[in-house]
Parts: sequence; C-alpha cells; structure tokens
Amino acid sequence: MELIRVDRNGAVRVAPLVADFRVTLKAFKGIQSQPDIASGQEEIIEFLDSGFPVYAAEEDGILAGYIVCRVDGYCLWVEQIFVREEYRRKGVASLLFRKAEEIAASMGEETVYNYVHPNNETMIRFLRSKGYTVLNLIEIRKPYKDEKTTTTIQVDHNSFDY
Repeated sequence: MELIRVDRNGAVRVAPLVADFRVTLKAFKGIQSQPDIASGQEEIIEFLDSGFPVYAAEEDGILAGYIVCRVDGYCLWVEQIFVREEYRRKGVASLLFRKAEEIAASMGEETVYNYVHPNNETMIRFLRSKGYTVLNLIEIRKPYKDEKTTTTIQVDHNSFDY
C-alpha cells in the first residue's frame, strides 16, 4: 500500500471516494442517496485550492481510501477520512491517519482534531484505538426546514435533538 499526495490532477481519481463518503454520511441520518462523482470532484478541488493536504492510499493502481486535513493555526483537523469497504480492517485508515499525525507533529503538535458523526461507531472505535478519547467540542445548529430529528443525545446535563 502506497501513500500518495493528491493534487488537482488526481482529483478525478479521488472523486468517487468522496462521493461514497457523502453517501455514507447521509446514511447515518437514514437518508438514502446515490454517489455524485461530479460533486465529489468539485469538493476535492475546493480542498486542494484552499491548501488542504489530501492523501490517498493506493494499491495496484486502485485508490483504497483518502484523507483530507486542514491546518487551522496550530491545529490539524481531519476533515474527511474514508476507506472503500473492501479495504477496511486492512490498515488503510491507520496508514492515512498516521500521515495526519505526522503533519501535526511536524507543526510541533501532539494531537489531531477530528470531526466525527455521532452515529459513526466505526470511526469512534478507530479513534479510541489510537488514544483519542477527549470530547473537544459540540457543533450545535438550528433544525433545517422540515428536518425530522429521530433521537436525543445527552452530553452531561444537556440534551440535544439529533
């Protein structure tokens, strides 16, 4: 498995993975959708044009997964990490995540900050296995028009619709 830095020329190769990532995120909310590869390519190009480091794991010419990092001051955030289903549990996410940790370390930082969907149990378990256990922040917003929340999440003394 080889780790490659993605540039604008590689955006077309990563686009299907980004499209699958978006489908997966929607599924966490019970929304079925189809991959939109054109939107995936636009999204990766936006990241690249903004200077976000993007890496992909490649094996035998096939992209197995990718990671998008964002440097914000002294913090390195993992904006997206995704591995094709057939490559999961084979060390691909660990390879990609190590790259994010290397970038953070090169900045003199000890940790990587991660956005994680609350229903993404697999990612939460993955991060915990890497020693990531501190809840850093909670994103709160007003409901979208006609949005139907299906559950409530309790954080300390606060209850949030989800």
